[in-house]
Amino acid sequence: MAPETSAKPATAAQPRRAGQPRSARPVDLRRRSTLAGEAAAAAAEVETALDIPADPTSAAFFDVDNTIMQGASIFHLARGLHRRKFFTTRDILGAAYKQAYFRLVGVEDPEHVAEARTSALGFIAGHTVAELEDLGEEIFDEAMAHRIWPGTRALAQLHLDQGQRVWLVTAAPIEIAQIIARRLGLTGAMGTVAEHVDGVYTGLLVGDMLHGPAKGEAVSALAARESLDLSRCSAYSDSYNDLPMLAMVGDPCAINPDARLRAHARAQGWRVRDYRTGRKAARVGLLTGAVAGAATGSIAAAAAVRRRLR
Repeated sequence: MAPETSAKPATAAQPRRAGQPRSARPVDLRRRSTLAGEAAAAAAEVETALDIPADPTSAAFFDVDNTIMQGASIFHLARGLHRRKFFTTRDILGAAYKQAYFRLVGVEDPEHVAEARTSALGFIAGHTVAELEDLGEEIFDEAMAHRIWPGTRALAQLHLDQGQRVWLVTAAPIEIAQIIARRLGLTGAMGTVAEHVDGVYTGLLVGDMLHGPAKGEAVSALAARESLDLSRCSAYSDSYNDLPMLAMVGDPCAINPDARLRAHARAQGWRVRDYRTGRKAARVGLLTGAVAGAATGSIAAAAAVRRRLR
């Protein structure tokens, strides 16, 4: 469960004041990544506080999208919520556009990034944590369970069998990440923490999305709390964006990697596992960077097409 937050959020994006130096912005982004990582690690610690591992200083960390699961979990979640009238198409179009535009075009303007970040989970504002968790259970069975990669699942089970703890580390909301971890029998999960007050989502994030550097912060914070020796830990991901997490462990592994990660892994002598085959692997490799993390971009595109046809 994500920690309760105060009624006065500290994470809302603030406009740059006149005269404010742009050099201050990277510091702010690093702070957001740190907050996101610490919040995700805190949620994971609460969930696993009673676990007594046979190998307490070694663990494994798995990305979710295209690593544990085929496709983007946020897309499967949002599509399921949309079908259940959790939000309207109009509610999500703005957030989906900002996320997809940033991913596809690669815009790095800090103000645009801040706007996209703030709206990333805006479509759940006003709904309760209990609602999302209950529907998330249904949506996992309906749209996610059959998309788990058997090969990656077997790797996670191998770590469990060796007495190690296994955490998911994903940009998906912490609530759905914890459902996936629980259904797979894993130790726990770290994901993007959405701010909520009295059990109701505000539509803001705690820090930032758990993506890129924030994943490294989350793993570092969890390792400190759990007394893990990162040189004895493993990490698995499909994306070059997850280098901050992969590079901090002693046993990194590229799973269904994108082209940049595959090249980097080969250069570094890392393990590479690809559970895709033939043209399907090539197609997924091309689409991964555009789809993963773009909040329900496919829903937005389909809605736009339907409107044009009308």
